[in-house]
Amino acid sequence: MVLVAVFGAALLIAVLLSGLAARTVLSTSFLFLVGGALVSDGFLGLIHITPDSEIVAVTADLALFAVLFTDGMHVSFPKLRAHWKNPARALGLGMPLAFVGMALVTHYLAGLDWTTSFLVGAVLAPTDPVFASAIVGRKEVPAKLRQLLNVESGINDGLALPFVLVFIVAAGPTSGHTEASFGKIALELGLGLAFGVMLPLLVNGLARFRLLGAEPKLQPLLPLATGIILYAVCHLTHANPYLAAFSAGAVITAVSPEAKTAFEPLGEALAELAKFAALLVFGALLTPQLFGDLSFGGYVAVVLAIVLIRPASMLLSLVGTRFDRREKLVAAWFGPKGFASVVYGLLVLQAGIPQGEQAYTLIAVCIAFSIIAHSSTDVPIARIFHVDDLAGIPEGHDERPDERIGEHDDDRAPRPS
Repeated sequence: MVLVAVFGAALLIAVLLSGLAARTVLSTSFLFLVGGALVSDGFLGLIHITPDSEIVAVTADLALFAVLFTDGMHVSFPKLRAHWKNPARALGLGMPLAFVGMALVTHYLAGLDWTTSFLVGAVLAPTDPVFASAIVGRKEVPAKLRQLLNVESGINDGLALPFVLVFIVAAGPTSGHTEASFGKIALELGLGLAFGVMLPLLVNGLARFRLLGAEPKLQPLLPLATGIILYAVCHLTHANPYLAAFSAGAVITAVSPEAKTAFEPLGEALAELAKFAALLVFGALLTPQLFGDLSFGGYVAVVLAIVLIRPASMLLSLVGTRFDRREKLVAAWFGPKGFASVVYGLLVLQAGIPQGEQAYTLIAVCIAFSIIAHSSTDVPIARIFHVDDLAGIPEGHDERPDERIGEHDDDRAPRPS
């Protein structure tokens, strides 16, 4: 109950300060991260959470599932086909370069073996612009820049997952059973994709029967019920829930746009709550002891990951595109590490690999530094594009449009940071 009370208090404070956060370097994400750290054993000692606590895995798992489910609903396949070149560069060139670059600095500076270093690179490759919503949530910021960041972050979680699982197997104590483990990974991913596609199609078919269908006030609960069933089925069958979540969201949008529209406000609110809960719990793990366990070389690797590896890999991937210099620099900077990295980092810790604790420590510190750096610089950098009145609706405007993966500017309102 103490944790529930702490979460309620943190949520109240975050909501009351959200207007200020939208105008300044203050971030609601940062508030939950710091709040979790303050009430943990490292400071006030009000809650007692360790990396192997069940609540850590559950909250991170739910948060990533909810975020991917709602992000999947922002996929528009026709528009994505029309604007695929820049995101393809970021995913096909920029992401592998960041992956390899992180592995190199992890091996040479943090002293981890090659397999574990590539595992760290895979864990930290995904990005999450939820922590930079002043950039991706404003129509004044060029649409192609917002689209690039949204498509990249929406897809790279799923692209990184197979590599994370493969390197965990390769580095783990069961590495002698590699072929069987790889087959298991492929089966889990295949089942996740199959469930993510088939369940929304089944629900949509049921909803279109003449004697069935949801009344308007209950229609938002139809995608919610689909998501809940999908989450349970994936865990019962060991199918991959994250690939299932993203694909299910995309399928719902494709076959039932009205269901997506009805669910969107509820879905965004639920995803925000799950995200805040995960940040609070993750913050509770950021004790002084954890920061003290990271070597000097590890801290150098963390700094390079944020200020060099991501920016350089993105800039190289955008060579020859029509982005101007300002847009390239903004795209290069905003590569924050988010929930995918948190969940994948916990998988590393719980896998029992020889250097798992050292790898997790580096990953956790990198995520914490990234959240602080990126969520506190989104508003100042948004000012470069002359974005004003970030906390409210400017006079003379009836709405604050947003653009997600392949959507028009007037499709939806931005998600708060």
